[in-house]
Amino acid sequence: MASRRLALNLAQGLRGRAGGLSVPVRRGLATPHSPALKTQTTTLKNGLTVATQYSPYAQTSTVGMWIDAGSRAETDETNGTAHFLEHLAFKGTSKRTQQQLELEIENMGAHLNAYTSRENTVYFARALNEDVPQCVDILQDILQNSKLEESAIERERDVILRESEEVEKQLEEVVFDHLHATAYQQQPLGRTILGPRENIRDITRTELTNYIKNNYTADRMVLVGAGGVPHEQLVEMADKYFAGLPSKSPESAAYLLSKRKADFIGSDVRIRDDTIPTANIAIAVEGVSWNDPDYFTALVTQAIVGNYDKALGNAPHQGSKLSGIVHKNDLATSYMSFSTSYSDTGLWGIYMVTDNLANVDDLVHFSLREWTRLCSSVTPAEVERAKAQLKASILLSLDGTSAVAEDIGRQIVNTGRRMSPGEIERVIDAITDKDIMEFANKKIWDQDIAISAVGSIEGLFDYSRIRADMSRNL
Repeated sequence: MASRRLALNLAQGLRGRAGGLSVPVRRGLATPHSPALKTQTTTLKNGLTVATQYSPYAQTSTVGMWIDAGSRAETDETNGTAHFLEHLAFKGTSKRTQQQLELEIENMGAHLNAYTSRENTVYFARALNEDVPQCVDILQDILQNSKLEESAIERERDVILRESEEVEKQLEEVVFDHLHATAYQQQPLGRTILGPRENIRDITRTELTNYIKNNYTADRMVLVGAGGVPHEQLVEMADKYFAGLPSKSPESAAYLLSKRKADFIGSDVRIRDDTIPTANIAIAVEGVSWNDPDYFTALVTQAIVGNYDKALGNAPHQGSKLSGIVHKNDLATSYMSFSTSYSDTGLWGIYMVTDNLANVDDLVHFSLREWTRLCSSVTPAEVERAKAQLKASILLSLDGTSAVAEDIGRQIVNTGRRMSPGEIERVIDAITDKDIMEFANKKIWDQDIAISAVGSIEGLFDYSRIRADMSRNL
């Protein structure tokens, strides 16, 4: 049920039908023309935003609530509360028992799910168009009337503790949690989403209800619809079911702290465990926020560095200069460049896995040498390749109503507006090799880095040696 990243298991939406009897027989294979789909938004009196992308020929819809509150809105003592609440949302309300809730969803053939990230909590449902009103009723019920019974809390406590144990076995998750913890030390953004085990064991119903009261307010929530639900219909449902939401969050200490600009701290954390056969290393500089003018430039720069996986058949031909060096010298099992954004900061970097333990220092050196190359010698050809890959990735990720709803909700919650795919494409097309080099000189050249390393990492040089590679002249 829970997902620890802002990434959904996007399902394929059903395609719309052609225009039936009104279409002449000689054009039976044609589909009706429709104008470009637009995102419509309406703000209710209490501040709740309703946003939709209506597709008149879609037979299914995704509706959901995107909330500007995740683990960042917690305190050290309550860390894990947002994720705990996500688990309890489906365990019964004052109107529906857990069994009634499950049967209602099952009888519609709908799908109800939720996830928590560092800055957002999301509850959403996928269903046939005619079942959308019932899904919105269920969503409002679990958001406003969850019973949070002590028996359910105790059952989910054990479930979350087991989930925490499973997460600790996933090295990528562990490395990225430690990367956040060291880059944003003693700050809300540095906490994990699940929270420490002692918190999971101690969270009470009082803390759960307080989190809802302090964070589930209309000014921080966006009701999203994508597919065959008309905008006016969803606005009517929102006015019916959510008009009673508090309009503004109380400015508690936790709220004020969550809105304070996060400070990136150059530092490292290392967990050496020689029983792990690989070295798992993440290195990052401070990246860009969702609203940063360089947001898409950062993504194109990330695409230039690229990804690599030795197990893939096209491993020798994955496009980027770094992947060629890594493959030729067998330096890594895989690597993944990333650009992770938050409301006021971000992490831009690379995550590497290698079983060539004698050459860990070479892997890090060549990776950082590629970073510094971006500051001075990027070619137009590799920029065009990266732009094409990025545009394709964005468009392919919008296949299905759930994916579209996710895009709408994420953009509006984080930036206040949704850029259309066409607008995004135009912004990316305008990026040049000069823009990439300016971005690299500003955000990469001679900048502090955060390092997280787990496993057989004896060969990883000390922080000062790695930091010195950030200003290497080629």
